[in-house]
Amino acid sequence: MTTSEQTAVDAAGVTMQETDNSARNNLVIGLLLASTFVVFLNETIMTVAIPRLMIALDATASSVQWLTTAFLLTMAVVIPVTGFLIQRMNTRPIFILAMSIFSVGTLICAVSPGLELLVFGRVVQAVGTAIMMPLLMTTVMTLVPPESRGKMMGNISIVISVAPAIGPTISGFILNYMEWRWLFILVLPIALIALVIGAKLMKNVTEPRYAPLDILSVILSAIAFGGLVYGLSGLGSAETAQIGGLPAWVILLIGAVVMVVFIFRQLSLQKKDAALLDFRTFQSKLYSISLTMLAISMMTLLGTVILLPIYTQNVLGIDALQTGLMLLPGGLIMGLLAPSVGRLYDRIGPRPLVIPGTILVSLVLWALTMVGQDTSVWNILIGHMILSVGLALIFTPLFTSALGAVPPMLYSHGSAMLGSIQQVAGAAGVALFVAVMSIQTRLSTEAGLDATAALTSGIRLAFLCGAVIFLLAVLLAFFVRRPPVVKGAVPGH
Repeated sequence: MTTSEQTAVDAAGVTMQETDNSARNNLVIGLLLASTFVVFLNETIMTVAIPRLMIALDATASSVQWLTTAFLLTMAVVIPVTGFLIQRMNTRPIFILAMSIFSVGTLICAVSPGLELLVFGRVVQAVGTAIMMPLLMTTVMTLVPPESRGKMMGNISIVISVAPAIGPTISGFILNYMEWRWLFILVLPIALIALVIGAKLMKNVTEPRYAPLDILSVILSAIAFGGLVYGLSGLGSAETAQIGGLPAWVILLIGAVVMVVFIFRQLSLQKKDAALLDFRTFQSKLYSISLTMLAISMMTLLGTVILLPIYTQNVLGIDALQTGLMLLPGGLIMGLLAPSVGRLYDRIGPRPLVIPGTILVSLVLWALTMVGQDTSVWNILIGHMILSVGLALIFTPLFTSALGAVPPMLYSHGSAMLGSIQQVAGAAGVALFVAVMSIQTRLSTEAGLDATAALTSGIRLAFLCGAVIFLLAVLLAFFVRRPPVVKGAVPGH
């Protein structure tokens, strides 16, 4: 064989290998996207079921609220550990682990005779859910080249936005015709199908490496993140404001103090690559800016999602199913726009997308400060759709810029940190909006306003606080840029 013939054969072999790798990578990411959609759908499917469960289980609102609170707490506690798991385990076994845990939790919920076992099932579900998102993010950042990440992050944004958006609507339809157990009975076969297909087709695409596990860091992170999320959630609800006799503000303070201890321990451990969460990710200014904007956006999104149903049902007088249907178009718009936004990111970078996105969200928040008892439902629907367009222009570019600014060696830490801060920021947004609404409503009632007018006043002030806070995101949007291509080395290491 001549040299030229040998070169042609080698080139053909390389091309076939690249094609095989591309097909393998697309299969792996597709399986992870589908499975993450299933577990994220479950995260919000319980939101409109609380009143029905109170009657079915003969339980108080504060007891049933644990179905949501326990889920959020578990997510906040488990996500920091996922960075360690993703480094130590290969793609296929960690996927099987996550989906198996989620499926077992769903089965427990479906057969639960009472509230206690149902809460336990939700905790088990949350463990599987907490593993999936960082696994998806880390795998995408590892397999997808920088020039194509925007498009892929757009697909991830579909999962993040559409699944939670349609959860309440699906829940409303199910509860209209069937008992609450069907919320889990219908999800279980979908989860099992994803597990079986994934176990058969999932490929190992990452290289596990030794990563030490500092048990004290795990304990500190559980107390810190759990305390912050529960404390913030408790501030927004008088019924869940105590645990073990401690008021919410004390729990929040304990979480904050332990968080300081946790951070100092990680700063010490990262010098020998032994941190549970490696804070060297924040040495990138772009990562820090993007994460701050994501936190503010998550506060705004969840705070708005909590307040709008309260406003539409208690002020405008439409029922839960109509409210779910009203919020559905916005979630679908976010999902439909996400791939296009991702492709635009690859072409023009984040700033031309993020700046108009933050301006749109800001305008809607300021408009919501003027809602009243006679505001048209159509105005709320249009406002929510515009808000969704703005958030669609924000989330995909920020996810891509944030993780793209992190060295490959720290991808697992960067995605785990992102997930943890999302949980804390979401809880903070709900706590802030609900607390401001509650305080202003009480003061307005004491001033002589009727119940509906007092509630409207509280909702307006809550949206005003959100609008003021979001101005920081508008300012930061001008500092977001396309991340440079980073090498595998850790900055400052």
